[in-house]
Amino acid sequence: MNLITNGIIITENSILEGFDLLIKDSYIHKIIKSGQIEINEDVEIIDASGGYVVPGFIDIHSDFIEHMAAPRPSCLMDIDLSLRETERELVSHGITTMFHSLSIYGIDHFTHNPIRKSENIRKIISVIENSHKKKHLIRHRFHARFEVDSIGEVENLKEYISYKKLHMISFMDHTPGQGQYRNISLYKDTLKGYGNLSDEQVDKEILKHQSKEKITIECMQEIAELARENNIPIASHDDDTYEKLDFIKSIGTNISEFPTSIDIAKRANELGMFTIAGAPNVLLGGSHNGNLSAHEAIKENCIDILCSDYYPPGMIHAVFKMHEIYGISLVEMIKKVSLNPARAVKMDDEIGSIKEGKKADLLIIEKLEDEFPIITKTFVDGTLIHTTNYRV
Repeated sequence: MNLITNGIIITENSILEGFDLLIKDSYIHKIIKSGQIEINEDVEIIDASGGYVVPGFIDIHSDFIEHMAAPRPSCLMDIDLSLRETERELVSHGITTMFHSLSIYGIDHFTHNPIRKSENIRKIISVIENSHKKKHLIRHRFHARFEVDSIGEVENLKEYISYKKLHMISFMDHTPGQGQYRNISLYKDTLKGYGNLSDEQVDKEILKHQSKEKITIECMQEIAELARENNIPIASHDDDTYEKLDFIKSIGTNISEFPTSIDIAKRANELGMFTIAGAPNVLLGGSHNGNLSAHEAIKENCIDILCSDYYPPGMIHAVFKMHEIYGISLVEMIKKVSLNPARAVKMDDEIGSIKEGKKADLLIIEKLEDEFPIITKTFVDGTLIHTTNYRV
C-alpha cells in the first residue's frame, strides 16, 4: 500500500487540503483526514511536498506516435521501439492513457509519412494491441483518424472495428476551402511549408484535393453504425457548419474535435456532444490556421476537453495557464484533461478522477521557483512508474 500525504488533492468537485490518499491493490482505497490512517510496515509513505495530487491525464487525440515512428519522410523506426520510447516520454508529461491517433489517408500530398501506409498502420495497431500483454507503462489505445478520401481503407477499417482493435474513430475532411483549411491563403502557406513549391504547383495540389473522390454518406453511416454496435466513440473533425453538426450527430457522433468557431462549439454542446481543443492552441494564443481560439472558447465554457494534439507537454501547461492567467477553476481545468475525456470515451467508470474505488492513475504536480509546473511522480494502477527530481 502507498499513502500519499502532504498534498493538495483535486477531486471531481473540490480541492482537499489536509487529506491523505491511500492506494491499495491498484485502486484508490481511501481519501481521509491526514493522520487518521494507521501506519505499519506494509504502508509506504509518499510525501507530495505540498504539491497537487491529480488524476492522470487522458489524451484522446495525439499523433505524437507518428512523429516518433517516422521522424523523417525517409525514416521508419522499429514500431515496438517507437511505442516504448513514446510512453517513456508521455509519463513525464502526466499522460497515463493515450489514444494514439493514426491518420488513415487516401491522398497525402503533405507529409508523405511512411507510418500512414496501410501495412505500417497494421503493424502499429498490433503493437498497441499487444502492449498490455508484456511490461508497459501506460494504457495504450488506437484512435483511427479516417480521412473521407480513404476509399481503399474502408474494409480494413471495418475489420479493425469488428475485431475490437480500434477504440475511437474520427471522420476527417481536409479538403481546402472548408473545415480546418477554409482559409485558402493560409492553406497555400501551409502547403508551401512542406516543400519548395511554386504558386502554380500549389494551385495544382489544391485542385487535386478539391476533386478527390470521397466515401459516400451511406458508407459513412455504415461505418458509424458498426462503431456504435461495438461501443466505440465516434468523433468528427473540424466541424464548421450547423448542417455538418446535425448530420454527424444523426449518425451517432458524440465528440466534436476542433470546432472551427465558438458558435460551432456551442452548437455541438447543445446537441450533447463533447468538444475538444488542442492544448498547443492555448499556449500559442490561438489556432495556427486562424480558426477557433481555445482560450477564448474555454472562457466561453464551450470546450470540454483539451488534448495534446501533437505536443504532449502542452496539457499541463495549458491547464495552469488557463487557471493562473484567465482565472478558470483548477478543478474545471483538470477535468478537461481527465474526467471529461474519460466520459467521452466511456472509461470514466474506472479512471478519470480521484474517487474511492477508481483505478489509482495519479500525478503529483509541484512548482519550480518560477512557478513552472512539473510532474514529479506518476502512478498507473497504483504503481509508481516515474519520478522526477530536480537538483540545485
